[in-house]
Amino acid sequence: MALSSFEELLKSLQAHPLIHPSVSKNTYVPLDLSIHNKELEHVDVSSSKALESYIWNHLKTNNAKVAFGGYLEHRAIYNRSDYFKMSQTERSRSPKEERNIHLGLDLWIEAGTAIYAPLDGKIHSFKNNTNYGDYGPTIILEHCIENETFFTLYGHLSLESIGNLKVGVEVEQGQQIATLGTAEVNGDYAPHLHFQIIKDIQNYKGDYPGVSNQLNMEFYKSNCPDPNLLLKI
Repeated sequence: MALSSFEELLKSLQAHPLIHPSVSKNTYVPLDLSIHNKELEHVDVSSSKALESYIWNHLKTNNAKVAFGGYLEHRAIYNRSDYFKMSQTERSRSPKEERNIHLGLDLWIEAGTAIYAPLDGKIHSFKNNTNYGDYGPTIILEHCIENETFFTLYGHLSLESIGNLKVGVEVEQGQQIATLGTAEVNGDYAPHLHFQIIKDIQNYKGDYPGVSNQLNMEFYKSNCPDPNLLLKI
């Protein structure tokens, strides 16, 4: 399938790594958290500790420092949270309405890891999204490049990351913008960064859907293209 002009723009950009460039991309390993990964049948994915143990073992087995992946993965790990489930009155409707398709790219690495801005931009918004299974502390940057305005979202951060921010403050490419949070503050997940590109932010501030249902997936796939077009991991 041909790339859109926006996707072509993302592909053409030279982004700063989200994690310090001293961590070589040779030490990144793909991680499959989809319903198709049979190994997860033996992991209690409702437990952040059990999932963290599985991920750290995956890193160790592959002699890697960062696990990455997840764009458009159909995941079962959201079943633990009512935030992603249909309500009791909705369950007679189609399973296609349950939110379980991941719209960003995850980088799994220890809490406290510094996160850097991939491009020049400014603080669009920030918020602590405290629903169980949600983003926790979140930052959204606004970018304007070649007359194209778009946004990048950083979820599962530390509380300190949003402590002294101001909307509209400019951010330079390569500037540290955050650190990763622990399970206690990040929505109860193993430490990781959720990174998402958003073309039209609509009216959202400090938040944007990071998981879609099947019925809305084509819209979100268009509005939130593959982050690896930019990151090139």
